[in-house]
Formats: sequence, C-alpha cells, structure tokens
Amino acid sequence: MRKVLLALLGLVLLAAGGAAIYWQRTGTMMQAAGPHRQPIDLVVKPGATVRAVLTELDGKGALADRRGVDLRLRVLGSPQIKSGRYEIPAAASPNDILAQLAEGRVVLEALTVVEGWTFAEMRRVVEAHPQIKVTLRGKEISEVMAAIGHAREHPEGRFFPDTYRFAAGTTDRELYVLAYRKMSEALDAAWSKRVTDLPLSDAYAALTLASIVEKETGLASERPRIAGVFITRLRRNMRLQTDPTVIYGIGPSFDGNIRDRDLRTDTPYNTYTRAGLPPTPIALPSREAIEAVTHPQETGDIFFVATGAGDGSHVFSSTLEEHNAAVARYLARLKGQSLKDKGSR
Repeated sequence: MRKVLLALLGLVLLAAGGAAIYWQRTGTMMQAAGPHRQPIDLVVKPGATVRAVLTELDGKGALADRRGVDLRLRVLGSPQIKSGRYEIPAAASPNDILAQLAEGRVVLEALTVVEGWTFAEMRRVVEAHPQIKVTLRGKEISEVMAAIGHAREHPEGRFFPDTYRFAAGTTDRELYVLAYRKMSEALDAAWSKRVTDLPLSDAYAALTLASIVEKETGLASERPRIAGVFITRLRRNMRLQTDPTVIYGIGPSFDGNIRDRDLRTDTPYNTYTRAGLPPTPIALPSREAIEAVTHPQETGDIFFVATGAGDGSHVFSSTLEEHNAAVARYLARLKGQSLKDKGSR
C-alpha cells in the first residue's frame, strides 16, 4: 500500500512539475513574437468575445499556441476588448495583440472636407464613406442640425474644412459634431483677435464674409486683399456684387454659366440687387479665409478681376476706370486664348 501511495505521489509531483513547466512556457510564449510574418487585418464586431477573436486570430496564423493563450486567460482573466478594424503588426506577440485590442488602437479612417464646399457637398461625401455609420440619411437639414444640438441654425459655413481621422463605425452625427465644434473654435479665436472697427456686426457676419472670400480666392496669398476689398465696400455702403453669392442663390439649377439676367434676378443671396451681406454663409470657409476677414488688407481698392493668367491671380483697382480697363484686358486675353486653342485643333 505504501508503495502505491508513493507511486501516486510521484505521479502528482511529476504532473505538478510538468504543469509548472508548461505554465512557465506559456508565459514566455505570451511575450514571444507571433508566427505571422505579414500584418493581419482584423475586424472586431461590437459584442464580440475574446474567445471568438482568438479563434479568428488562430485561423489567420497569429497564435503559436492557442491552448496556452486560453489557459493564461482562464487563470488570469480576459481583458475587455473594443470593437473596430485593426491592423495586427507582423510578428506581434499575444500580449501585444491583447493590449492593442484592449486599448482600442484601431485603424483610423480618413475623410477630407474641402474648403469652399457647401454643406450639401460635405454631406454627400460623408454619407458615401464606407466606414461611416450613416444615421441621418434622408433627414431634413433642420433635423440634422437638431440632431447635433443646434436646432434652428442654418448649416452653411458651420463645419470646419479639414481631414478627419476616425475609427470605422463612427456615425455621421459624431463627425458633424466634431466639425461644428472645430469651426466654432476657429471662428471664436479669430473674432477675439480681430482688428478694431470692422464693419461687421458679429462673428457670424465674419463667417459669412469669409465664405465669400473663400469662393472668390484662386490664389491663397490674395485672401487678405480680397477681404480688404469687401470690407472697404461695406464701409462705403457699396453693394458687394460678387458672383458666388448669386450662384448660391440660384441653387442646384445653376448650369455653370452666370448670365446678366442672373445678376438682375433678385434673391436673398444676390449681392448685386441687395446691399450688405447675404443672410448666411455660402460655403465652408478655411481658417485662412476667416483670418483674412478679421485682419483684412485694406488698400483702397474696391474692384478686382481675374488676370486670366491661369494661376488664380487678380488685378485690383481703386477706380471704375481702372477696373474697366482690367476687365477689357482679361476679356482680350480670354479671346486670344480661345483663338489659339482653335488654331491648334
């Protein structure tokens, strides 16, 4: 009997020793490089369990000892993992992978909102992004603004043009909230540091004028001077007479050609028929356009027209005579270019 007990004790000790050795090996394995030699794309769905994710990782060749990983997690506990799309680095250890999942270090998607876009253009791009969860499709604009906490506000100009980085599954509402906040911060900062005696009633007026400057500017360096022209016209109670506001007032029916009758047709946005600023911005202005409006370069010029050089530059004039001469040169240049193009066919 004693021999039997000693034999059993020996087996227990042997098993315990083997278990201890295996436990030590699994600890080493958790920190060792994984067997996969290429990055692994992994999508963790909301509510996914650690066990399910480990099964997928094992199937993709990322785990050298799946049972050992399971054992460690049963004894030590499993981390809370976050959903999203991950890129697991080549040769990442099990500990590194679990840490990445627990910390939510997901692949960040990108969406660029371009300065000068209308809100409608921004909305189309947001809703077309494959990694954005669209929750506001088909909603009226008033419903969209209410959903982001700004009911009864017009959306135009309220969202900051920028490249946004976000996790897959981010909602359109979350993106609008972020872009709205960034624009508010940029506008408040610029308005608080504005030059004195601007003929603008408030920050919203500056935002409106900045949207016009954005649409009129082809050359970035000219923004302050173009802003200066509009500021001077406002000081002198002159109408702004800017085509982009007329085009915005025409709306989706605009065919790309602005005609004399368009300039004479009154709308709330026609700055040829109405004095002062239009009722809302007409586009998403850049930070630089806002800075230009709050720090305009006033030179006494009240007119500008494109040079036709193809670089977006303008000729600025302080008198109607100078302006008319500049317009004539521009038209002659266009005509010459047109004749040149025909001759080359």
